[in-house]
Amino acid sequence: MKYLFFTNTPAHVHLYKHAVERLRDRGHDVLVLAREYTCTTDLLEWYDLPHTVYGSCDTSKGSLMSQLPAHYVRAIASARRFDPDLIFGMGAYAAHTGAVTRTPTVLLIDSEPASFDHTISTPFARTILTPNTFRKDLGEDHHVFPGLKECAYLHPEVYESNPSVRDRLGLETDESYAILRLNAFGSQHDVGKQGITSEDQQRIIGRLDEDATVLVSDEGGDADLEGLPARPFDLHPALLHDVLAEADLLVADTQTMVTEAALLGTPAIRSNSFVGEDDMGNFVELENQGLIHNVASADEIIEQATTLLEADDTAETWRRRRNAFLADKVNLTDVIVDVATEQGYVDGLESLSQFSQVAAHEPAQSVGVGGD
Repeated sequence: MKYLFFTNTPAHVHLYKHAVERLRDRGHDVLVLAREYTCTTDLLEWYDLPHTVYGSCDTSKGSLMSQLPAHYVRAIASARRFDPDLIFGMGAYAAHTGAVTRTPTVLLIDSEPASFDHTISTPFARTILTPNTFRKDLGEDHHVFPGLKECAYLHPEVYESNPSVRDRLGLETDESYAILRLNAFGSQHDVGKQGITSEDQQRIIGRLDEDATVLVSDEGGDADLEGLPARPFDLHPALLHDVLAEADLLVADTQTMVTEAALLGTPAIRSNSFVGEDDMGNFVELENQGLIHNVASADEIIEQATTLLEADDTAETWRRRRNAFLADKVNLTDVIVDVATEQGYVDGLESLSQFSQVAAHEPAQSVGVGGD
């Protein structure tokens, strides 16, 4: 069979990379259609995945809209040339390409706020897959899996950390370090949202530096670190998960890396304007499990960071919580490959179940070190 995968962001490359490799190993013809956004093609080249770039955009909100018509023309043309039997993606590009080329499409979605994208994409999908923490009903073709989308590449069955990354960073074996991750807020679902301000970045870096070396991963490239006790993360982006696995703490105003930290057993503090009563289900669940802290202000970030960095048992506590959380979660790569093999149909796959609306979890009180 012939499979087409859309990767519009670096996170999508990680989501599908193992499935692409496994399907190719089984003799199937696979092509990745990529949008060049930050380091998307860098990752595809690092993992040696067969790909075609259909367009690019920078991290500003206007860039995507101005490029949209050309993106669709190139994506559809590339799909017609490849002539796939099944398309995988996370939204409108994949769904509409499938509709125009009359190719069944599987959408894997994990972000509830992207309501407009859901409206214009899900009617064209054969199957819609989401984590079981997802709170919105996307119709009769909506099925859920136990876990998070990051379980496709950070589940213990597919990921093993590489501590030697410390050498690449120039850090000692026992040197504590923290990562500050800053989002560009350039995606469609980020419209009207904001993260950690420049002033607060300076305060947070100053506090983190008291207990750890500070690395800054800045998606938008706008952070001014001059005169601050921090340095940019400057390794290849494919090494970021190994760096995150070894870190003592992540502070972020982005989404994906916070989830990744939780699955790696690294304490994470998340702060942006998504946080609140209508937050996404996966972040509510991760906080309920004591793996992340969702906070609304820089003062709360500093308070939580102080507790985590000064406690002696943080690493062991988070390792235990992470193992307990993942105990009943699926290796999502297995699920993707199974769905591909079944041509996008999911009936009979034990790892998936029909979506049924459940009562939303109430956000947990912040779980402190030693609280379990």
